[in-house]
Amino acid sequence: MRATQPENVVQNIIIKGMKILLLGEYSNVHATLADGLRTLGHEVTVASNGDFWKNYPRDIDLPRTYTKWGGIKYMARLLRILPQLKGYDVVQLINPMFLEIKAKRIFPIYSYLKRHNKKIILCGFGMDYYWVNTNITDRPLRYSDFNFGEKLRTDDNAKREIADWIGTEKERLNKYIADDCDAIVTGLYEYWVCYHPAFPEKTSFIPFPIKDIAEESAVGTSDLNRPIRIFIGINKTRSVYKGTDIMLKAAQDIKKNYADKVELNIAENVPFSQYVDMMSHSDLILDQLYSYTPAMNALAAMAKGIICVGGGEPENYDILHEEELRPIINVEPSYESVFCELEQVVLHPECIGKLKKQGIEYVRRHHDYRKVARQYLALYEKICNGR
Repeated sequence: MRATQPENVVQNIIIKGMKILLLGEYSNVHATLADGLRTLGHEVTVASNGDFWKNYPRDIDLPRTYTKWGGIKYMARLLRILPQLKGYDVVQLINPMFLEIKAKRIFPIYSYLKRHNKKIILCGFGMDYYWVNTNITDRPLRYSDFNFGEKLRTDDNAKREIADWIGTEKERLNKYIADDCDAIVTGLYEYWVCYHPAFPEKTSFIPFPIKDIAEESAVGTSDLNRPIRIFIGINKTRSVYKGTDIMLKAAQDIKKNYADKVELNIAENVPFSQYVDMMSHSDLILDQLYSYTPAMNALAAMAKGIICVGGGEPENYDILHEEELRPIINVEPSYESVFCELEQVVLHPECIGKLKKQGIEYVRRHHDYRKVARQYLALYEKICNGR
């Protein structure tokens, strides 16, 4: 099954000087896309909270403090800036919950955006009703955040997300926007397979954009005489949910078994700048056990010549029409799989240089921010021209 992708995704974009609003942020997707669109001559505004502590760039800051008066101050700020959120050719929403307010309060703001702008695009980039519901009912993926085959996950995070999105105002909001918007963009195979069956005519797959891509020559020849540097970031509140607990245990046991051949660096609750620095000096990054595909964190690492150990299923390469490169060390969602794949790298370090270079080429080929921006512009042109 091939993804529906925008037509005319390469060099020649007809529409000039579009005015685009990117509303909300996930892991630097909108800030990076904005840079790509601007290089192509378009006026772009990013309005977001910077993705909380990650503090990504934005033009309109939408922070919320969770204090006694935080919600009231946030709503007051929203009302003040609403006039700045009109008159755009395209408004792109990062998620149906694109603001830090209750779903029922987003309905009138969405209606305002719809009335005062030309086209609305909904992004399927993360947690939402279609992601949750599809994976607990149809279960198109062999494994996900919510299922292992036919068996549903029962950890606290999975149950919490199900309760949050099923039979709630968030479900109603997501369904309403998905039905009403002009197009839906999904950034990973997993999200595409959840949206496309429900909206085959309006769902497109466009890869995530990455800006800073190293030259393959920067990787050089790997020094086989030093320990292999393995990196993992820990979010304690979501460790079980994302499988980080399993990946960490496998990495710790590899370190124990091959103490002189492995360095293990763990980033837990560190400032984002420190996290990036720790990651940048690594050979391998362990990322999201239950994913089919590398997302922004892993892609940013691959762009630096760091090998991703995580999601590299055949469907990931198929949706990109990639028939040559295989830079991701794909793991099944089990301790045994992670341990085995890490051990193979430790025992055969000669593979590291090739995988690093392939990773850089993979990101350049499919995720370069200017190339991705052209794909978005092709979609914007399509919906603005009514094609």
